[in-house]
Amino acid sequence: MKSALCIALLSLPLSLSVCLPAHAYEVQTGAVMICETHKQAERFVELFDGNQSVATRAVNSEENNPMACTTLELSYIPGPKQGVARSRSHAFQIIPIVVVGIHTAGGSASVAPRVFFTVVEVKEFAV
Repeated sequence: MKSALCIALLSLPLSLSVCLPAHAYEVQTGAVMICETHKQAERFVELFDGNQSVATRAVNSEENNPMACTTLELSYIPGPKQGVARSRSHAFQIIPIVVVGIHTAGGSASVAPRVFFTVVEVKEFAV
């Protein structure tokens, strides 16, 4: 009886680990516009009139930081959507991303993970 109980207890963690869901994160790569803060991403959307570079320069000028919002070739893990922000004619989802790598002409390099914010345009239709 004792040996049957010991075997049951020893197999318990194994059976629990088989039932637990795995959490995998998909690393994406590509050119992405990032802002250092959620507020800067919202401001980018407010200023966006169809020209990304004009809106980026305006946010950077307001922040006195030439890299507050910028576009880079990155490896990143997107987080959950954090709502929709709108300009007069566009709507964007604001999404936090964890940057894990940067791509340059010299190649790719891993970086210490850091959270930034990006925007993804949403097509809205009148109903």
